[in-house]
Amino acid sequence: MHFLQYRRITGGDIRRAEPGVDVDLPGLNPNILVFRSLTKDTRRPTRLWLTNLIRMSFSDLGLSDEVLRAVSDAGYSEPTPIQAGAIPVVLMGRDIFGCAQTGTGKTASFTLPMIDILAAGRAKARMPRSLILEPTRELATQVAESFATYGKYHKLTKALLIGGERMNEQVRVVDRGVDVLIATPGRLLDLFERGHLLMNDVKILVIDEADRMLDMGFIPDVERIVSLVPKIRTTLFFAATMPPEIRRLVDAFLMNPKEISVDPPATAAKLVTQGLVMVSHRDGKRPGGGQKEKRAALRQLITQERPRNALIFCNRKRDVDILHRSLNRHGFTADRLHGDMVQSLRTETLGRFKTGDIKLLVCSDVAARGLDIPEMSHVFNFDVPTHSDDYVHRIGRTGRAGREGRAFTIATPEDSKYLVAIAAITGQKIPMVALEGGPAGKTDGDAKPKAETKAKTAAPDELDKPRRGRRGRGPGRGWKAPRPEPTTRDVPVKGLGDHMPAFLRTAPHQKSK
Repeated sequence: MHFLQYRRITGGDIRRAEPGVDVDLPGLNPNILVFRSLTKDTRRPTRLWLTNLIRMSFSDLGLSDEVLRAVSDAGYSEPTPIQAGAIPVVLMGRDIFGCAQTGTGKTASFTLPMIDILAAGRAKARMPRSLILEPTRELATQVAESFATYGKYHKLTKALLIGGERMNEQVRVVDRGVDVLIATPGRLLDLFERGHLLMNDVKILVIDEADRMLDMGFIPDVERIVSLVPKIRTTLFFAATMPPEIRRLVDAFLMNPKEISVDPPATAAKLVTQGLVMVSHRDGKRPGGGQKEKRAALRQLITQERPRNALIFCNRKRDVDILHRSLNRHGFTADRLHGDMVQSLRTETLGRFKTGDIKLLVCSDVAARGLDIPEMSHVFNFDVPTHSDDYVHRIGRTGRAGREGRAFTIATPEDSKYLVAIAAITGQKIPMVALEGGPAGKTDGDAKPKAETKAKTAAPDELDKPRRGRRGRGPGRGWKAPRPEPTTRDVPVKGLGDHMPAFLRTAPHQKSK
């Protein structure tokens, strides 16, 4: 990969600078280093000046031979801009604030140098030497897999502390001592309060996806965890967006950090082709209207695009279940993923999706961060995200590792305010696309036929069946059992043989002669 390397400068007009001449920019923060890809518009003003085109490799970053061999075995030879900027600084022991869009390789930018730093030394019982905080279980599991991949030539021990798993097994691993502790904030504090964990020996603290933690309400837990680790440490802070609250946390947690920014915050991936499908409906202006029409549009999009695999995002867990059942009812191979599922089922579902057994995965925003599936072809936003930052992370699941991807959003007229917010944060409007055969139909196909139509097409035997109640638990209100037919003469009675008592020979309602 070629990328542009910028050299720190002190002032002047960048647009009129000549090669080989230093340029001054007033008010430049000397701790900021910015990289910009060759595909970006180099005419835009920037605080750092282009010096030369280079082709770097991981061997130029100061990593050990064992780590380089593991990286080569994984199929990588050239670092991404965030990796080229962060790895040498981490090896120097400085604090880092890395801000880069999703899919740029932030995980390897701290795992690779941490392996070399922790190679010397040994962990003590219940006292991890490094701590990595992740907002979701899936992202924590992925980071653990990265350490296993890149650290296979080292004898580092690691532990994964996430909810939904048996705590006794996690406690046994921590008791033996671990070099790398990867955890979600809730489970980490749970073990600490039970006395199974001490954080007095943490030398490297990594806070990954900090903006996602802010959205999920984990910041109070993160602040408490930071207060428990030693003040003399190396802190690595990574985020994809930079709201004011994130800037406050950087000032509170980090000491003289080096800022490494790849593209402006909340920039959508350039390799992702975006599209917007507007759907009209007759549900009025109530929130959540047009679900049937949106489901019809989604099915039409899937048929039109023919994705190799795709994530379908919904805003609510309830809608995830409904859409999952709808897609399977119409012949699509789909599964679901959201936070209410047990961890074992979530892990199994993700494994089947990565192996290709599942083509479509309907999910909530729990999958918007951390899922690294390089060959993801499509992302569908069944609901427009209410937080504009989430849009960037959703579509960032495709177009990874230099591959192209496609992302489509299905919206109704009531979603216009969210679309405006997305355009404001990404700097561009989502282009409109038309479905083949015109707009999505007004009918969904999920709705059940009316009672009259059902009565006309039902079999004769079904017409006599009692109408069931609203939840299918029994007859509906007002239903009366039909009057039994009168007993006829000479009908044999079970259990009485050929003998028929006289009082049974005449029906009760008939008069005897």
